[in-house]
Formats: sequence, structure tokens, C-alpha cells
Amino acid sequence: MILIKEKKTWKEALRYCRENHEDLVSVETKQLQDWVEFVIKPASTDNVWVGLRHTCTLSFWFWVSGESVCYQNWAPGNGTGVEDCSNGERSGAVQSGSGKWVSLPQTQTLNFICSTV
Repeated sequence: MILIKEKKTWKEALRYCRENHEDLVSVETKQLQDWVEFVIKPASTDNVWVGLRHTCTLSFWFWVSGESVCYQNWAPGNGTGVEDCSNGERSGAVQSGSGKWVSLPQTQTLNFICSTV
């Protein structure tokens, strides 16, 4: 995986990763989470986009890789309740300091992590 220290919306980050690498990273295990926490240390934003997506229509979180969210590392008050979809779809990011996951409006511009082949 690789940290991209450019500020993009979640959709822009997804497009960038798919065009230049493989995809936005999916954190499906504790081992991947540990690696993500190492990779984001030099991030220039407080949060970093990952391939975590929420569907307001069906009200659940999923990875862009198609995997369901089994392993979880949510910050308190994030990801486990009903999401506020009034401002559009929500996407997941990792807090640069704690490594915990947060739910954010997809329009925020953040650094992001791409998975590589």
C-alpha cells in the first residue's frame, strides 16, 4: 500500500487509485490495520481515506473490494449507529493519530491510501 499526500475527495481518491495503482485500500484484518497505521504516519491531513463506503439506501458499510466489514476499528460514535445521510453518502477514513476509523462526508479532501499490486 502507498500513502498519497494529495488532498482529494473520496471519489477523486478512488479514481486516482484505480487509475494509478489498484484500489483504495480495504482493511480486512488486524495485520492490515497495523500496516495502515504505519503507512499513515507522514500524512498531512488529520484523517486519511480508505476504501470504506456506506450505502444510505441499504444502511450498511462495505469495502470497495466487495468484502463485507468483518474486522472493525471504529472510533467511538462512528460506524456503528445510524448514519446521517442528509448531506449525501458517507465514506470511511482512518484518523492519522489513533488509527481509528471515522465516518465522514465524502466531499472532504484528505490524503488517502492506495493498495498496490
